[in-house]
Amino acid sequence: MSDQNVSTAPEQKNYGADQIQVLEGLEAVRKRPGMYIGDTGVRGYHHLVYEIVDNSVDEALAGYCKHIQVTINTDESITVEDDGRGIPVDAHKNGKSALEIVMTVLHAGGKFDGGGYKVSGGLHGVGASVVNALSARCQVEVHREGAVWVQRYEKGIIKNQVEKGEATSKTGTKTTFKPDREIFKDETITYDFSTLANRFRELAFLNGGLHISLKDERTGKKQDFQYANGVAEFVQFMNQSKKALHGEVVYFRGEKDNVDVEVALQWNDSYSESIFTYCNNINTHEGGTHLMGFRAALTRTTNQYATEKNLLKDLKENLEGEDIREGLAAVISVKVREPQFEGQTKTKLGNTEVKGIVESLVNDKLADWMDRNPSVAKNIIMKCVESARAREAARKARDLTRRKTALDGGSLPGKMADCQERDPSKCELYLVEGDSAGGSAKQGRDRKTQAVLPLKGKILNVEKARFDKMLSNEEIKMMISALGTGIGKDNVSVDKIRYHKIIIMTDADVDGSHIRTLLLTFFFRQMPEVLERGYIYVAQPPLYRAKKGQSETYLKDEAALTEYLLSSGLNNFKLKGKEKVSEADLRKMIINIQKFNALLKTSSAKYDRDVLYFFLSKVANLEMTLNDEKKLASALKDFEAWVQANPNLGITEVKSEVKKDEHGKLQAEVYTVRYADRMTTNFGASNLNAPEVVELLNLWTGIQTVTTLPFTIVQNDTEVAFENYTDFQNHVMESTKKGVYIQRYKGLGEMNPEQLWETTLNPEHRALLRVSIDDAVAADETFSVLMGEQVEPRRQFIHDNALLARSLDV
Repeated sequence: MSDQNVSTAPEQKNYGADQIQVLEGLEAVRKRPGMYIGDTGVRGYHHLVYEIVDNSVDEALAGYCKHIQVTINTDESITVEDDGRGIPVDAHKNGKSALEIVMTVLHAGGKFDGGGYKVSGGLHGVGASVVNALSARCQVEVHREGAVWVQRYEKGIIKNQVEKGEATSKTGTKTTFKPDREIFKDETITYDFSTLANRFRELAFLNGGLHISLKDERTGKKQDFQYANGVAEFVQFMNQSKKALHGEVVYFRGEKDNVDVEVALQWNDSYSESIFTYCNNINTHEGGTHLMGFRAALTRTTNQYATEKNLLKDLKENLEGEDIREGLAAVISVKVREPQFEGQTKTKLGNTEVKGIVESLVNDKLADWMDRNPSVAKNIIMKCVESARAREAARKARDLTRRKTALDGGSLPGKMADCQERDPSKCELYLVEGDSAGGSAKQGRDRKTQAVLPLKGKILNVEKARFDKMLSNEEIKMMISALGTGIGKDNVSVDKIRYHKIIIMTDADVDGSHIRTLLLTFFFRQMPEVLERGYIYVAQPPLYRAKKGQSETYLKDEAALTEYLLSSGLNNFKLKGKEKVSEADLRKMIINIQKFNALLKTSSAKYDRDVLYFFLSKVANLEMTLNDEKKLASALKDFEAWVQANPNLGITEVKSEVKKDEHGKLQAEVYTVRYADRMTTNFGASNLNAPEVVELLNLWTGIQTVTTLPFTIVQNDTEVAFENYTDFQNHVMESTKKGVYIQRYKGLGEMNPEQLWETTLNPEHRALLRVSIDDAVAADETFSVLMGEQVEPRRQFIHDNALLARSLDV
């Protein structure tokens, strides 16, 4: 027996002290960046900025910083500048400059002993050094002790000793860093202005009076955040797309045992609660002791007031917490000297003393507010009573939606085709739009691991419906039954979910997008933890099928179709006189022409297309022209002549002039009036910084780097001349389509089971988008705007984002 054991044992490999690695300095960060910033994708890329900004905010918490300037530079580097005390530069006890230690040594900082900072979000001393380690280059300028001190780094390695520069009377720290593409390898990742803006808005709300400015040098876009009333304005912001039940935001603040507590709340007419909790500016997504204290006090105080005023006479029992929190928008922010978070992710506060402090403060302050505002308090409690009645009515309906096991004699929804596997981690549920696509999916699926639930029509918009009405919707009841989690905030058990992949599969049209949004609204409002765990996915069925000879290719969208056609159809084209221009250059040029025309078309909602095209394509050095009076006047005359030479444009009148604004800056204005729609448009120097104009200029410059107009191409020994780029692009695309059969799918139902399996169901070939919540506040606001009762915020959203639309199904 022993001989057999020895012979079948795996071969022993040498495992000694020489195989134990010690990573020196910042090597560990570069070796395992995910341990420090979460991942090396979009989230980690933006997290670098948050780490540096959080250090400046800690200066504000300490009372030394009033302004923070964040700049996205044109080369995708970031500059963060504050007017705090500045990182110390004097020698540390180990002989090195304190600045050098902060930037190059992990777990080094002024936040450990409570002397440098009483309250801080960064507790581990890794923020600045991690950013430095993951940056191709980093430079820190410290304004301190009457001078500017500078040190530069590359990939965390010091390039020079701390240098004393010019004299200054300012104080503060300026950090400029550029993420290292050896770490962030996806070249398509860029800094998103709105993502950063959402985070900085949140920080400004949480630190009343702090001014944070964000500027994007790539587009010229700028946004400033400063809120004198802090979290009270935060709640107003949360409710701006909803109808508040009372005009005044309830706000109170208190301090006990070195714990500072701020609470702001306001009820609205929606059916969902939006409560956000923070500790030392960190969003505690999972709540913790401060949330427990708030909820307990809110329930006790409201019930006590309602009982005293005899407002619960029609109810058999007191209000429950979920009744009172229906339609409540609230922010709880605590500042704790020694916070204890559960886990490195810092998403749940664990300090037991905070619960009692928050509970006591809310009990006293909320009771006092209700006594002073009896009519408002009565309206709030009446809404709570309505919620309690709906909860009672929903209780029976909820029981019907709970999935019964086979032992209970129950079954899954009749239209559903379940899978054979019972391990949730291996199971997938496809929520499919329509019975036709559902039938194909049932036939084409892998029956072992893939379940299919066809959904007929559009489910109820849960943003505008109370819980009991939601449970009367047949499609929603089928989903709840299929998932097996139960329903209701205190009754959902995500651990019981039957599928760890819930894949929304809808058509690539406006109806499909609407159904997808309705489903995401349901999960966000009723089962947020399913989203947080990353169980929700969106299928990416192809929009086109291209067949050439015996080969078939499925293409996701218009861009993929263009790439496919150009990949095999450009070898017959050459630019006359520019034979060195490669096939790759031509491909990039045509794609840029497409992007230019698409953006020009969407921009026509804001500017006249012909006017914009003239200034971009016919005026050399546009920026210089719009800032030079003589050149500007000449360009306007050229424009008038161009209009006269092109009567097909339909422009019947042109008025143009050169004038100056209140700052003495030149302002060209061009007016065109058409017979068809009487459109009046205005284009001038002030439009240069508009993001869409900057992007158009960049695309136009990229096109012209390949060849300028006019030009000639040689195609199979035949010469073809072109006066504009659009005709060239159309000619090329038509040429590349010869011999290719292209089918555009209007819906999933047009695919047979084999095609659906090959393109959308087969794990080896399909593309899925995983749905995550990076910013809960922004997500809450977006769902309220798009799916809520209030029309005006939705109209404004469409107005603000119209130019971002690239394709519309109308």
